Amino acid sequence: MAAVTELLRSEGNGGISFGNHELAAKAKLEDFAHAGDMYKVKTYREITRLEKNGLFLYESVPGTSVHDFCEEGDSISFTAEGTQDAQITVGVEENAEYEVIVAGKSAGAMKTNLSGKLSISAELEGAGAVEIKIKKK
Repeated sequence: MAAVTELLRSEGNGGISFGNHELAAKAKLEDFAHAGDMYKVKTYREITRLEKNGLFLYESVPGTSVHDFCEEGDSISFTAEGTQDAQITVGVEENAEYEVIVAGKSAGAMKTNLSGKLSISAELEGAGAVEIKIKKK
């Protein structure tokens, strides 16, 4: 896999790919239309942040490149790529419980609070990229 040089792009499977963990300086792309929604991405090696219709959707520290980010009903799936382990936060439903699978292994059930944010640790250093699946229980 490689960084998303366009910063944000639509994929043939209905998902999106975004972020570039290789950039030394901050870059952003606003007002990107996809499937009736508007997206905004800010990215570089220190952080990647995605908003959908002005609301928080994804953030990673340090920055990541995200491939095939798909929201389908009560689930989200994507592949995160980076050179360092990352803390990934995803905006989901508040006060709900989710099953999280990282690199094919269950990370267990996680519950969100009033902010509706779910935090996941992804071991990217050495692995390069990992698949993450989040499904509401």
